[in-house]
Amino acid sequence: MPRKDSMDAFGAASLIGIAVILAVNQVVIKLGNLGVGPVFMAGLRSLLALIVLLVWMRIRGIRFAIVARSVPAGLLLGALFTVEFIFLFLALDLTTVARTSILFYSMPVWLTLAAHFLLPGERMGRLKLIGLALAFAGVVLALLDRDGGGQASLLGDLLGLGAALAWGAIALAARTLPIQHEAPEMQLFWQLSVSAVLLTLLAPLFGPLLREPTLIHLGLLLYQSVFVASFGFLFWFHLLMTYPASSVASFSFLTPILGVLLGWGLLGEDVGWEILAAMVLVAVGITLINRPAKGRPR
Repeated sequence: MPRKDSMDAFGAASLIGIAVILAVNQVVIKLGNLGVGPVFMAGLRSLLALIVLLVWMRIRGIRFAIVARSVPAGLLLGALFTVEFIFLFLALDLTTVARTSILFYSMPVWLTLAAHFLLPGERMGRLKLIGLALAFAGVVLALLDRDGGGQASLLGDLLGLGAALAWGAIALAARTLPIQHEAPEMQLFWQLSVSAVLLTLLAPLFGPLLREPTLIHLGLLLYQSVFVASFGFLFWFHLLMTYPASSVASFSFLTPILGVLLGWGLLGEDVGWEILAAMVLVAVGITLINRPAKGRPR
């Protein structure tokens, strides 16, 4: 797709669709964990998504090339990707979709904070500081709320937050290391290939590989592998390359909102005023963080 200077109807509809897919994925992971061990499920997902990616690259004639200068960064991305999804899959095994969605999709908050100190020209203005404060308050409120009964695991909540931090580290590494010059497909290749190996090797340390798997769980695994970890990620990358980054990022507030609603509507999770308030604070904070400053190109 040619580069565009502003968001259009196709881009907006696509980003809303991706937000829905990612929110549904939280429910899919939680249900999938009932049949397959969480870390083993994550490893299988990476392996299947890698196969889909390589087939896609072959069909589209996208050049597959491992550049020596990008190998260390690629291995680092893969290791961080491994940590991210160990934490995320275990979080969804221990706590609710609603709580995990709020904490996991607080990633822009931590990326903005890190970029303020580590990246030239990324210092926060007043608007971003307000957004950071609101989103941080939402995260704290979600962590302090322990009214979810057996559904509200503090360890699960902390793992969800840890997954957000690992995701932010991936985004930061991809922007600062030599791998930033690689095509999105090759960046995704490193994350999927390294994590497929590491997650599969580490899976036995986290309990039985199989719980009570059925064909339904196989379908849930295929959904994650095809619609999220391969085509979903790739489509998002291409939207980011087509539209202004601030416009793409501005839609990220939708996923935690949809995650909370799906957890409540599909899984019957307890969603009290504290979680709703945390959701609003994080969503508003993310919106302010991603809003371009006045006078800067969108």
